[in-house]
Amino acid sequence: MSDLKKYVKNRKAKDGAFAKDYVSGYSDFKLGVMLRQARENAGLTQEELAKKLKTQKSAISRIENHAEDIRLSTLEKVAEALGKTLTLSMN
Repeated sequence: MSDLKKYVKNRKAKDGAFAKDYVSGYSDFKLGVMLRQARENAGLTQEELAKKLKTQKSAISRIENHAEDIRLSTLEKVAEALGKTLTLSMN
């Protein structure tokens, strides 16, 4: 088990609030990372993507770093601007 996994396991055991919010927080983080990677794979900077979406670079940064508040319609626009299709799944 990695040091990070050990830390998370111990922290969850000691801190109920951390344990409760960990899964949703991790999902939000993962979504932001996926969006950043998709933008980078498309060869675009945050500024270039912002121009395609008719918004500001700070909005792209906020999406990539705080994806917990992103709307489905915004995800669809980002995917389209990156030449991708948005696919959702519930497990």
